[in-house]
Amino acid sequence: MTSNSIFNAVVDIVSSAKRYQLVGMLGWADIKQRYRRSALGAFWLTVSMGVMIASIGLVFGQIFNTPMQEYLPFLALGIVLWGFISSNVTEGCVAFTSAEAIIKQLNIPLFVHVLRCFWRNFIVLGHNIVIIPIVFLIVGKPLTLTMLLFVPGIILVSINLLWISLVLGVLSTRFRDITQIIVNATQVVFYLTPIMWAPSLLPSRHAAYLLNANPVYHLLEITRGPVLGTTPSPESWIFAIAMAVFGWLFAIVIYNRYMRRIPYWL
Repeated sequence: MTSNSIFNAVVDIVSSAKRYQLVGMLGWADIKQRYRRSALGAFWLTVSMGVMIASIGLVFGQIFNTPMQEYLPFLALGIVLWGFISSNVTEGCVAFTSAEAIIKQLNIPLFVHVLRCFWRNFIVLGHNIVIIPIVFLIVGKPLTLTMLLFVPGIILVSINLLWISLVLGVLSTRFRDITQIIVNATQVVFYLTPIMWAPSLLPSRHAAYLLNANPVYHLLEITRGPVLGTTPSPESWIFAIAMAVFGWLFAIVIYNRYMRRIPYWL
């Protein structure tokens, strides 16, 4: 692989980032189209998410015999952040195929469509995150300075989601069955990740396998932990940073190799 070929892939990514106005317009258009003529618009996302959190919280809070002041914020953050992560992963699979008409008619950087998918889901996250302060207010959970760590945490999560979406978008354009595999895999990961259940419920001998080897767990830890008032472990930060560095190196290699073939696969 030559430096020039790698440079081509990087140029496409950088050029896409520079077209942030186009990305923003396309992402907002997707949200507006989805909730066109709806009274609440995109806030239906918030309502449905809030109802689901309340329902699960009331049932599983009793099952796990956990005080609502602890369980409801834990659950709310887990569900909201999981929605952001899983939507980016599953929709990233169709980032290029869903933009087939644009790709075939307009000469714009292909990574724009990955950014469009990410921005659309970030808007959804912005609507759903409103639930968190409401939950904190209801259960009387205090605010702490560790919440400031949420900002670098969500940035690191976003960096990881972008390379994952890029890789899955390229592979799913060539092999369409990958999308269905990923959709089903995310359902399995949901139950294997401490979203509805606390890590402390696991026997210590199983925790290392289900938690330390689970990338989603570490991404949740560096975002959910600070908001709940706990400092994420150094291992989670290191895992997420290493995942971002090596993931992007891998993504650039894949993207560089197949970038020019994407329009022909559509």
